[in-house]
Amino acid sequence: MDVQAVLKLADELVFSKTGKHLEYLQEAILRGAIEDRKYSQIAEEFHLSEGHIRDVACELWKILSNVLEENVSKANVRYILERAKFCNYSAIEKNYGTVNNVNICPQTPQSPQVTQQPQQTPTQLHIDLGDAPEIFSFYDRTPQLATLETWILQERCRLIALLGISGIGKTTLAVRLIDQIKTNFDYVIYRSLRFSPTLDATLTNLLQIFSEKTDIPQNIETQISQLINYLRQYRCLIILDDVQMLFSSGQLAGQYKTGYEDYQLFFKLIAEVCHNSCLLLNSWEKLRKLAKLEKANTPVRLLVLGSLGIAAKEILREHKLSDEDTWETLINTYQGNPLWLEYTATMIQELFGGSVSDFLECDAVILSESLQAQLDQQFQRLTQQELAIMIQLAKENDPVALPQILQAIPLSPSDLLNGMQSLGNRLLLDAKENGKTTFFSLNTVLKKYIKNRYNIVS
Repeated sequence: MDVQAVLKLADELVFSKTGKHLEYLQEAILRGAIEDRKYSQIAEEFHLSEGHIRDVACELWKILSNVLEENVSKANVRYILERAKFCNYSAIEKNYGTVNNVNICPQTPQSPQVTQQPQQTPTQLHIDLGDAPEIFSFYDRTPQLATLETWILQERCRLIALLGISGIGKTTLAVRLIDQIKTNFDYVIYRSLRFSPTLDATLTNLLQIFSEKTDIPQNIETQISQLINYLRQYRCLIILDDVQMLFSSGQLAGQYKTGYEDYQLFFKLIAEVCHNSCLLLNSWEKLRKLAKLEKANTPVRLLVLGSLGIAAKEILREHKLSDEDTWETLINTYQGNPLWLEYTATMIQELFGGSVSDFLECDAVILSESLQAQLDQQFQRLTQQELAIMIQLAKENDPVALPQILQAIPLSPSDLLNGMQSLGNRLLLDAKENGKTTFFSLNTVLKKYIKNRYNIVS
């Protein structure tokens, strides 16, 4: 039986199950499996990631397994299809527009007129944005939108972490992303974790979207299994915002609160188990162990949002500020953070008549009460060793290396290194390499905040 005959039979079987013919990539993967080619070779040929090829292959094997009623894999697909051909089941009969079941070498006679159950798919796009904020202004994040779209639609990543300090625009970007790619999904769901719901509560809430409340199991493992089945059955985009609220305050970054540890297993399973969907997580803090999953051949990605850059001029324009030639200085001073600039622009409009030049003449950095209160929320989460490191860095005029920090702070090397790593995971440190040495510093806003709060004199 030649390769083309196997491909033809597989196409007939897939059509009998789904009403759709093999896509070009599915056919290429099947041909590669028959020719004993590696996934990496197929990925290279089509300029795609190996993880994406594996995802498409996983779905193809699942479809064939359902049709043939036995486990189909890359290793055995040719043998099973050839056996199906020899068993004389390649002819798929059509009667008045209906497609009959295809049974491969049945042990007992079965009626040939059993009607195939239609595949369960939503009749229309189902969008449930819950408590997602309404976005009135969106400032250019074209590169980041393009990156996320590529990861989700082309590379079919299963888990993406969108990271950034509070106010940088993660939620705004996620909501804009929904509007841009929603038609590629059966379900689009947004949920905030700002009130720290347990995993049981989150899973129950998500499962209610797909099924009746009475059908939802009580066991966490069963709930996860049921949700993953829906993620396989449908193409879903689920956004969980404010993930940092699952983590403990007063402990190193990324440590789950007591009773919330199951989230870590849930996220890991979403990343590792084969399905058709994507889970996007927004957080101030990096998730522990997620970086280990972010490898070239895994469907996991991390994106850290930084400054808006010159696109932030639109914020100042909306506040009708003057002295446009000084706007870039203001943007750089406040790190291109949309929320920080909103607070500052409001102060300039109310107290300086909209003059950015007059505002900049007062001091290098001025923090409004609203901005300081917003930073309080993040600093309340720090450990004592992290706070000691931040205070020391606020005293430094230039970036410093670890040995200098260790000499200046009465911390053990272990506590210092863990504290530095945790601050990095909270995205509160600026790090630059010079040769083989890494130098650390704080941005101007954080440095000013610490000096204000802890009465540090330069």
